[in-house]
Amino acid sequence: MFVAEGAKVLGEALASGASVEAVFVAPEGRGATEDAVIALAYERGARVHDLAPGVLERVAGTVTPQPVLGIVSYVDVELSTLRASADGAFVVICVDVRDPGNAGTVLRSAEAAGAAGVICCAGTVDVYNPKTVRASAGSLFHVPVVTGGSPVEVLDEVASWGVRRLATVAHDGSPYDEIDLTGPVAFVLGNEANGLPDGLDAHIDEAVTIPMIGRTESLNVGMAAAVLCFEAARQRRAA
Repeated sequence: MFVAEGAKVLGEALASGASVEAVFVAPEGRGATEDAVIALAYERGARVHDLAPGVLERVAGTVTPQPVLGIVSYVDVELSTLRASADGAFVVICVDVRDPGNAGTVLRSAEAAGAAGVICCAGTVDVYNPKTVRASAGSLFHVPVVTGGSPVEVLDEVASWGVRRLATVAHDGSPYDEIDLTGPVAFVLGNEANGLPDGLDAHIDEAVTIPMIGRTESLNVGMAAAVLCFEAARQRRAA
């Protein structure tokens, strides 16, 4: 299990039908939003605990915690469960993405753009890291997430489904808006500092680049994921 802190994230967990084991409520700072989430928690059968003053501040993961948090069961799924939903759709594969904020942004962007799923290979930050959960703004509960598996195994598996694997590179790839993204594709995102590791070339179908007009060398991985996912969504709408 993991901690879902704040009314927004906990509310999305409850709305998605995730298993919420318990909810803890501080005695001060509650508003209408928190009260609505607490009422929903009662409705869904979660145990709700009213805390004494100062307790939540000692256990929460932020300096100024929100007045409600919950304990939620893991929601990740097996890789094989994505096969049917990946047909004709796009997925995002994270390889050695280490920053929890970036990982949360990837989840949020992928879900918002309609991705069939996000795969976090072994070596990528834990999707249940409190910072990742917060940065996802609840998207963790609404897009299928796979955790684990070596990058080679994952890339070979999705290729067997007929998914085209597009490696994101800072330079010398095909411009992202000149590639047909209307079919089944996987955006393969690498480490924030070093990109994709060596040895994956044989497991990639094409490299894709977001051209930079200014002096910035590249976007961070969370922003790059947003650009690519919404380009895929745009092409699908146009088609």
